[in-house]
Amino acid sequence: MAEFTLPKNSKIDKKIGKTYKVKSSEKSTGKKLDKNIRVFEVYRYDPEDIDKKNPHIDKFEIDLNECGPMVLDALIKMKSQQDSTLTFRRSCREGICGSCAMNIDGSNTLACTKAINDCDKSSTIKIYHLPHMPVIKDLVADMTHFYEQYKSIKPWLQADEPDNPHKERIQTPQEREKLDGLYECILCACCSTSCPSYWWNSDKYLGPAILLQAQRWIVDSRDEASAQRLDELEDPFKLYRCHTIMNCAQACPKGLNPAKAIAEIKQGIASRKA
Repeated sequence: MAEFTLPKNSKIDKKIGKTYKVKSSEKSTGKKLDKNIRVFEVYRYDPEDIDKKNPHIDKFEIDLNECGPMVLDALIKMKSQQDSTLTFRRSCREGICGSCAMNIDGSNTLACTKAINDCDKSSTIKIYHLPHMPVIKDLVADMTHFYEQYKSIKPWLQADEPDNPHKERIQTPQEREKLDGLYECILCACCSTSCPSYWWNSDKYLGPAILLQAQRWIVDSRDEASAQRLDELEDPFKLYRCHTIMNCAQACPKGLNPAKAIAEIKQGIASRKA
């Protein structure tokens, strides 16, 4: 049996977590209202902690009667009213930017589009950073390697200068339709960090998100480097570590299917050899 050693100071210490109660100002509003309290368990890690403590779990009590409907609303309430050191990314609040990607209630998703009422009501709501990625602080994962992989596929239009630079590069409706299911990717990394193949081979395997992005440019009729793009992807690790587990399609908060895009890349490579 294979044995793996966790990095130093990475194991969660279950003895040092704090519990943040609902504040008295929230409890007494002058009216007798039934409280609707949910408990959130939030992953905490501070690399600048002078005591070099291991990561731990803090519990936050939130009265949902005084909170917005989304998990991001609860996180903002925790940070503004209970612990200002709580760290997470967020920006658009509309499921467009991908900043607030994290593991909520056991699944990778966006905090701004995950409704609190959609979480398991029989237990506390567990919130962790995206799995199998280095942690900068609390819920903020280090995306540096992910973005380097994105850069490696040259995610821009590669084509010669047109005869008339002031004229648009025309696409037919049918050519434009090929981009549907690809261009909508927001690079949140929910799919890649839910993929076991990416967990074990992220140093070589590009992962679902990056390969879906690669297919977006391969099928773009305006791009003139499709053959070169396929050549660069024909690699035992870059592409063929995908085993169609389908975690990526289940995790994608935009409803995309990266596994389908990967299969189409493989098909494109195979068809050139036929």
